[in-house]
Amino acid sequence: MAKKITVCLLFGGRSGEHEVSLQSAKSVYEALNKERYNVVLVGIDKAGKWLLGNASNYLLNASDPSHIKLNSASASIVTPASSENSIMLMPETGDAKPTTIDVFFPLIHGTTGEDGALQGFLELLDAPYVGAGVLGSAIGMDKDVMKRLLQASGIPVASFRVLHSKTFTIDAAEHASREFGYPVFVKPANMGSSVGVSKAYNKEELAKAVTEAFEYDSKIIIEKYVEGREIECSVLGNAYPEASVPGEIIPTHEFYSYDAKYIDENGAALIIPAKISAEQTKAVQSLAIKAFQVLECSGMARVDCFMKKNGEFIINEINTIPGFTKISMYPKLWEASGTSFESLIDKLIQLSLEKNAEKKKLKRSYTLPGK
Repeated sequence: MAKKITVCLLFGGRSGEHEVSLQSAKSVYEALNKERYNVVLVGIDKAGKWLLGNASNYLLNASDPSHIKLNSASASIVTPASSENSIMLMPETGDAKPTTIDVFFPLIHGTTGEDGALQGFLELLDAPYVGAGVLGSAIGMDKDVMKRLLQASGIPVASFRVLHSKTFTIDAAEHASREFGYPVFVKPANMGSSVGVSKAYNKEELAKAVTEAFEYDSKIIIEKYVEGREIECSVLGNAYPEASVPGEIIPTHEFYSYDAKYIDENGAALIIPAKISAEQTKAVQSLAIKAFQVLECSGMARVDCFMKKNGEFIINEINTIPGFTKISMYPKLWEASGTSFESLIDKLIQLSLEKNAEKKKLKRSYTLPGK
């Protein structure tokens, strides 16, 4: 029998998507074949403390997406620096035993988990990990940088303007809205799952939306509203990525909000596969793969598009750690493409191991001539 692979699920985190991450971790843990994998559960609470979880009770209220939370009674293995203490890297309990991790599976959505920060830490450990590297993660998280790179590569995106908190004026926001015409979307540049996102129909709603967006990031974007169908593709792979069948989202809310994605199971109708032509399917799959490659992604990503009335596709955004909950599009699209949830997890782990093995073939040092 082959040696079991030890997988460490990293979940939770300090971002506004903390609860979504807990749901994703629960789904992935349940899908992992325990005959093939040893699973280590590490949850990061909202204060930044790393907790070593027990499979039987690492989550509280696990079946309620509105009240799900980490079990704070779990053993702490990392405590962040504060005014009272320095960083602790040892378990606080004396009975904890060291475990060798073969691969990390980050499931922390949003800031500090999906933006390259966690990936940089794992790179320092020289550890295999699932998903995009530091650069791809950082680019995919920053909607401003992402959209500019896509534009430079000839990939269409919605028109947008960037505002910074230190130089912001309401006149600048209103100018952008007049340029695009109402309604407009206001979004934190570095946030996911539609956290802090608002749709503004007038000046008053714009002012409120800008204030809310700046609560989550010091850089926000005002984006032109695009009338079209919301089409998504899941992408999987490293050097030779593949795209799933596309799916369509028809929100029952004002737009595909956080609640619609993760709280309200009736928040949107998911049409899988999307009811589009074979030619349109091929076009959106090709566009999704191109965006994945342009943005230096690897492993996995969900690419969100709009299909306008004339059939043209434009990229809305890319998610390098997409949701893995029971109502999430990323695994659902692969299931519809013939890859089960369990097989998808297997492939992602294998891709991470292959990528790390390729990296280890590179030279790590330089010998000066004559030495």
